Amino acid sequence: MRRIRLMSSLTLAAALAAGAGSVSAQTLSLNWNPRSGDVWVDTQLADINRYGYSYRDPFIDEMVRYHGAPRDLVTDLLVNRRWAPGDVYYACTIAQIINRPCRYVADEWQANRGQGWGVVAKRLGIKPGSAEFHRLKRGFVPTYDRWSRPISLDDDLRRAYPNRGKGHGNKPGKMHNGASNHDRGNGHGNGKGNSGKGNGKGRDHH
Repeated sequence: MRRIRLMSSLTLAAALAAGAGSVSAQTLSLNWNPRSGDVWVDTQLADINRYGYSYRDPFIDEMVRYHGAPRDLVTDLLVNRRWAPGDVYYACTIAQIINRPCRYVADEWQANRGQGWGVVAKRLGIKPGSAEFHRLKRGFVPTYDRWSRPISLDDDLRRAYPNRGKGHGNKPGKMHNGASNHDRGNGHGNGKGNSGKGNGKGRDHH
């Protein structure tokens, strides 16, 4: 009888913990505002939150394999620091663009998150409307393709991916420069992100 009561108590505790985590994620989603300075980017980052909360392992794999982020860092940000998946994605993507470790951008955001991503990104060298910012936006498309997740393109991205229709799913398109939107890594198609060998910088340390 005691064993049955103990098992019931443990089951109830686990259920309550899971429920609390779900409520916490929902509360974070409601109160979360990235303030990137671009409405489309804000919308996609919110959608990445939904994906990351529902499919944590594939989300972590994406950050590690295609964005050069150490697995222990991504896990720490999501689990221990309770970062929104959209913040993790944006930090590591910005890091690729500026050739810095994801941990560097994560520390910047941790210290200055009250200013919003638009201000933080600008201070890191990615100004609204710049070539770097457009690379940042284009990077959403191959990520969504790998997740087989539909993505609606804004006017800028429809010009970059003219063969994709609005709300297109996971079918690859071509950019004006002829590169497939399945190119990996930092936008140069080398598949190594900011931790690749041979570039002399951008290696993230555990």
